[in-house]
Amino acid sequence: MLSSQTKDQVTAAAMQNLRQQLTGGLNIESIMQVDEKFLDQCISKVGFHRRKAKYIKQTAKICKEEYNGDIPNSVEGLMKLPGVGPKMAYLCMHVAWKQNQGIGVDVHVHRIANRLGWCRTEKAGPEATRQVLESWLPYSFWQEINPMLVGFGQITCLPRNPKCLECPVRNKCPSSST
Repeated sequence: MLSSQTKDQVTAAAMQNLRQQLTGGLNIESIMQVDEKFLDQCISKVGFHRRKAKYIKQTAKICKEEYNGDIPNSVEGLMKLPGVGPKMAYLCMHVAWKQNQGIGVDVHVHRIANRLGWCRTEKAGPEATRQVLESWLPYSFWQEINPMLVGFGQITCLPRNPKCLECPVRNKCPSSST
C-alpha cells in the first residue's frame, strides 16, 4: 500500500519507521491502537501519505473484523480493501499466498511493455496491458515479470530520458533512440 507512487528507499524507510514507532510492532493490533494522524506522521515521506494513512486504518479494521486478523485470500477480496487495485492485489497474491493469479502491472511494466511493442495499450492503461500480456506471456513468467521490469524501469528505461545507450535490448526495441 505504501509503495505506490513512492521510491523503494522511501517506502523501506517508512516501513522501518512504522516498525519502530508502533508499540508492539507492525501488526493490526498496533495499527488499531493509534490514530490516523500518528500513522500519517510515520509515513509522511511516501506519496499520498494522508490518503494512505486513512487506507491503512480502514484496512486494519476490515481485516480484523472480516478476516480474523488476516488479509483476504482472493484478488476480488483484496480489491475490496481501500486503496488496493489490481496491481497490488495480484502482487499480494504472489507474495502473501504464493498464488499466481495474474500479472501485477504498474507504471514501469505498462511503459516498458508498450515501448517494446509487446502491446499497444499506452492510452488504455495498466489493466489493459495486463490483459494483453496475460494473453501471450507464458504463465510461468507472470510472477517474475513485474520485479524484473520495475527494476529495469527504475534504472534504465526511465519515463523521461531513457538510457537507451546503456540498454541491453536497444537493438530489439522499436522505441530505442539509438
